[in-house]
Amino acid sequence: MNGFGLLLLHAASTLFMTGLIWFVQIVHYPLFAGVGAGAFAAYANEHARLTTWLVAPPMLVEMATAALLLWRRPAGVSGASLTWGLGALLLVWASTWLLQVPQHQILSLGFDLEAYDMLVAGNWVRTAVWSLRSLLVLVLVARAQR
Repeated sequence: MNGFGLLLLHAASTLFMTGLIWFVQIVHYPLFAGVGAGAFAAYANEHARLTTWLVAPPMLVEMATAALLLWRRPAGVSGASLTWGLGALLLVWASTWLLQVPQHQILSLGFDLEAYDMLVAGNWVRTAVWSLRSLLVLVLVARAQR
């Protein structure tokens, strides 16, 4: 795959994850509060199991292509912009593992208001960074087409 094809695959995974994270932030996480205490632990565990199958492939593709683009840089795309993009993606992953996963682990035992509030608040980091990454990849695709 040439650098431009790699960039398109990267952009597709980034744009997919950005759309998904906005859905999670605006619709999905707010619905957690209405599940009910009795059913919440089972709900949270099933949520984690199913969500992994949905998010793992595009997140892995996004990370792999972000790294590969540093070596197969398309014409018109600066190494600095790719490095910044990879740095932002590493921030998303750090937020996922350091902020989101611990809250999901607490919630897997039952509804906990503090963990829920931290989950929603912490997810704004990923929402903002993925949104900025989407803008960046669209600019990179436009530059690579010149």
